Amino acid sequence: MKQASLDRIRRLNKAFTNKLLIHIAGKRFGHFAVLEHVGRKSGRAYRIPIIAEPVRDGFMIALTYGRQVDWYANVAAAGGCRLRWKNRDYRLVRPVFVDPPAGLAAFPAAFRLGLKAMGVRDFLQLDIQA
Repeated sequence: MKQASLDRIRRLNKAFTNKLLIHIAGKRFGHFAVLEHVGRKSGRAYRIPIIAEPVRDGFMIALTYGRQVDWYANVAAAGGCRLRWKNRDYRLVRPVFVDPPAGLAAFPAAFRLGLKAMGVRDFLQLDIQA
């Protein structure tokens, strides 16, 4: 998908969809989680819905808009974030990009198909802080 189209979708989601998803993400069902991070410039706390899946010792996050998103820059600057997944809170550290095959493999087959259809090629893995 072209960057201009992604930017339009991102603005629409930020204005409307995310405001709805934040109320169901992180609950018992589904693959949506709530990622909490702190602005690297503003110091403000943010909460956003994301697509995540648990992996060995951490979580895999699908970067549906690619690597050039503010929340990733904030997480990288802080060295981690908090994640609400299925009514549990986790402190995540050591964000590392992984290649598309490894990122996709973390998700169930049906979800992989959807991520591929959306053109998702960027994935971030974080460890649960011990």
